[in-house]
Amino acid sequence: MIVEVVDFKIAPEQHEAFGPVLKNAVQTVLSQAAGYAGHSVLACIETPGRYVLTVHWETLEDHTVGFRESPAFTAWRALIGPFFAQPPHVEHFLVVDSRAPN
Repeated sequence: MIVEVVDFKIAPEQHEAFGPVLKNAVQTVLSQAAGYAGHSVLACIETPGRYVLTVHWETLEDHTVGFRESPAFTAWRALIGPFFAQPPHVEHFLVVDSRAPN
């Protein structure tokens, strides 16, 4: 299992509008990708315009090749890209330990 962590910077005046658009893009595009295994969307309280998306992928290649090189990625960026104040920062992590909230 790989976790992709995406840090989005959105213009503060578009903060409220971006949340529903991101949620829709995840549900209609991202979650349909091969290897997708779950996600969370976080809206920063202290920094309006900052969102963090975590995506669980079966393999790194499911994201970097399967999704990023597919037509679905173009659709994904078309939905969320217009909100970007700067390009998102993306990194991949291995899960060392995890516990779901009660």
